[in-house]
Amino acid sequence: MYYKQYGDTQMKVSAIGMGCMRYDDEDVKAGNLEKCAEVTLYAHEKGINYFDTAPFYCDDKSETITGIALSQLPRDSYYISSKTNMGTVGGKCTSDDFRKRLETTLTRLKVDYLDFYHLWCVLSLDAFEKQCDALYKFFEQARADGLIRNIVFSSHMQGNDLEEAVSKDLFKGMLIGYNALNYRFRQTGIEAAYKKGMGVVVMNPLSGGLIPNNPETFAYLAEGTDLTVPQAALRFVASHKEITITLNGFTTKEHVDDACKAVENLVEKPAKEICTEYENKGIALNNLCTGCAYCKHCPKDIDIPKFMDAYNQHILGNSMEDRIKGHWGMSASKAADCISCGKCESLCTQHLPIINRLHEITANC
Repeated sequence: MYYKQYGDTQMKVSAIGMGCMRYDDEDVKAGNLEKCAEVTLYAHEKGINYFDTAPFYCDDKSETITGIALSQLPRDSYYISSKTNMGTVGGKCTSDDFRKRLETTLTRLKVDYLDFYHLWCVLSLDAFEKQCDALYKFFEQARADGLIRNIVFSSHMQGNDLEEAVSKDLFKGMLIGYNALNYRFRQTGIEAAYKKGMGVVVMNPLSGGLIPNNPETFAYLAEGTDLTVPQAALRFVASHKEITITLNGFTTKEHVDDACKAVENLVEKPAKEICTEYENKGIALNNLCTGCAYCKHCPKDIDIPKFMDAYNQHILGNSMEDRIKGHWGMSASKAADCISCGKCESLCTQHLPIINRLHEITANC
């Protein structure tokens, strides 16, 4: 395993981290939590020492599964991160509510402290400022009490807004979505964080499965290597000098092996150099849905993530209708139920024009 230093701390972390939200769905639902934990233990055996979890992942079982695994290991052999925001404490912002949420996480993970605690899922600069005003003092108190070591944040903001957030000098690191599709839109943010001595952790390096599911489109990433397209996409991210950890979700031990291979003999380069290298290769589209499913709260019960997945196929030159009917087994007519309330767009981490896309699907399918 290849290791990097986390920002200006003395922590040496694995270039590949485990995003603990891809435990086998059937095992989670069946209560086979120990079986799920075997993947985490295998990842640690392969040299991965950074594990990222959160409340609500995997039917709210991720922290518990991760705790089952990591409690079998020496505490100084891994780093663990979890997350909170106004939503996880029921929209309240009292010290007691914050502490209760944190203590639940610590209990589930079977640890006395977290190495990293994220202000979670900040979608805009305005939300960043409001959440900081409401919660940051509670993070500071928890750190003073020894319950967390580093205060960090998780965001889906674009580069310019990330720069502004970084300039506040409140956090030791950040977790952002970054991959071969959207790197142009987040690059200034990671450069600013790196210059500030912050750690930069990347989620969604495979663009929500979009890259491995379209290997011909993204074959350029693997040119001149012995890597598969998914491995090459991981290496693309991990090779950034400014990026500390590339998170990958694992369901099987084979997934772990694939990810570890991606960083064998890794060569780090500055982001600007990588951007120049890939400037005229393949595609770089920030308007492809990454499938995070945060939009799945439609008052008309429209399964928006599936319709946005179908729209991805349209962007890539394929048939939306075939995807909707053939792959998802749905009727495109459901998209016409959209009442343009805007709830989905307010939740979208990429600020996509979901309403217009639903109207377009209705008109063309």
